[in-house]
Amino acid sequence: MRKWEELPDFMRTEEVRPYYEVLKKKGASLFFKRAVDLVGGLVLLVLLAIPMAVIAVMIKLDSEGPVFYRQERVTSYGRKFRIHKFRTMVSNADKIGTAVTVGNDSRITKVGAKLRGCRLDELPQVLDLISGDMSFVGTRPEAVKYVEKYKPEYMATLLLPAGITSEASIRYKDEAELLEAADNVDRVYIEEVLPGKMKYNLQSIMKFSFIGDIATMFRTVFAVMGKDYE
Repeated sequence: MRKWEELPDFMRTEEVRPYYEVLKKKGASLFFKRAVDLVGGLVLLVLLAIPMAVIAVMIKLDSEGPVFYRQERVTSYGRKFRIHKFRTMVSNADKIGTAVTVGNDSRITKVGAKLRGCRLDELPQVLDLISGDMSFVGTRPEAVKYVEKYKPEYMATLLLPAGITSEASIRYKDEAELLEAADNVDRVYIEEVLPGKMKYNLQSIMKFSFIGDIATMFRTVFAVMGKDYE
């Protein structure tokens, strides 16, 4: 973890400082967190190589376009990276809609709908785990245009790498359905959905521990299997 003086200017604020002080005392947990991300990512890459190859073929047979979706996202310290996800929409989806997806989105392909239902579209993020751009658990990586709308306190979520899952992801697993009826998806996401997710993200930083991350991973599995968390 960087020293306070080495943080980007936009993160060295009074709002971020309390979260920084909490994480600064969690050196051992941060070490094990990164170790699990790296080792786990390498193991998963080997185990998932064949299933991912099969999915890649299904995507190519289903619709025109690349296998991967590589949108620019934001991770620790405001660093930008291009996330790895299986493409679940038509190839020009970014040009004909918003950066977030609503339920029954017409841009979603047939294979894409199945992948999204089981979150299999996120399997390629093992590559982002290995590179260090992402972690198993952490704030979901937002598109640049949404990070630009962050309140000062939200910047504390950039103290850690973006995550594949989080408590916010579990609580908002039906986010697409929530946005389906919105007349202005971007506005509703920024003004209503994002603040709710950030409440959980910020709480997770204050309560951060390696064991807590493991618990969140198990809770995610149960959530994908259909369990609801209040």
